[in-house]
Amino acid sequence: MKRTTGLALGFIVVVCLVVIAFMGNQMRMNKDQAPETTQVKAPTEEVAGIQHNPPSMDDVPEGKEGEAIKRGFDLFDDTSNVLRSEAASVEDGLARVNELSCTSCHAGAGTDEGVSSMVGMSAVYPMYIGRSGQMVTLEERINGCMVRSMDGQKFADDDEDLDAMVAYMTYISEGIPVGAELDWRHQNTLDDLPTPNVENGEDLYQQSCIACHGENGEGIGSNTGPKLWGEGSFNDGAGIARMTKMAGYIQKNMPVGQEDSLSDQDASDLAAYVLSKDRPEWKNHDKDWPDGGRPNDTMTKERRDQIKDGTINWDEVLAKPEKK
Repeated sequence: MKRTTGLALGFIVVVCLVVIAFMGNQMRMNKDQAPETTQVKAPTEEVAGIQHNPPSMDDVPEGKEGEAIKRGFDLFDDTSNVLRSEAASVEDGLARVNELSCTSCHAGAGTDEGVSSMVGMSAVYPMYIGRSGQMVTLEERINGCMVRSMDGQKFADDDEDLDAMVAYMTYISEGIPVGAELDWRHQNTLDDLPTPNVENGEDLYQQSCIACHGENGEGIGSNTGPKLWGEGSFNDGAGIARMTKMAGYIQKNMPVGQEDSLSDQDASDLAAYVLSKDRPEWKNHDKDWPDGGRPNDTMTKERRDQIKDGTINWDEVLAKPEKK
């Protein structure tokens, strides 16, 4: 009986030692696997908000995805030169796209936070566009720019270049969830414009703008001083052909290095001068804004002619559109 009890006690001791050893080993393993610090930072407003922090092109992944992103970057940053150089003929290139690039309006290939940034756009679309009167995909929005701001031709639905543009915009929007509020959107509009003085706008242009955009709006380069009027510039169906958009863009971004230095009056005067100049005509104004809400401030050929003959009614141009 005593021998049996001794054996039982010995067995129990062995089991306990094994368990203790096992637990100690697990504790050491857990300690080795644990992060060096376990301190949790309390969320701040800055951390909790959506930050404008696009990834670098140096970090583009390898393989087909990376090739598409790089192609999209090239198309965005040097649109005219890339597409024209690959056209079958000079004539085809001229019809394909104007002399601008996407970067002409969206600085830094769409990654400059203050200049109409494209960061987050892949998380915004599809969205309803009043000008189209329907839900629009990112691909459709790109093609809208191609025929208006770029005064050229759409990409075909199955065009790999269209896929590349989307791949690039998706890449620079990395980490931004669908439906996020993006503080850098809708910053380049000046809704309450004073009545413009075109003559003063011309004086301001000659003083401050010709170094980059040329005396006759011919520009010096699509990314250094885009062409502002004439053949090769944006047509009057582009968003920036509206007074409120052009004035807002000028005030927020011009002159480079002196942004936000122009008064509302000066921005209005400059916008009126630039938009008084001849440019390609959009042929489908009558099809835009099918559900109402058409803005009054689009500077069409009729409006440009009215400026020239002194009959333009600026109160009518700057009147708020009727609500739908």
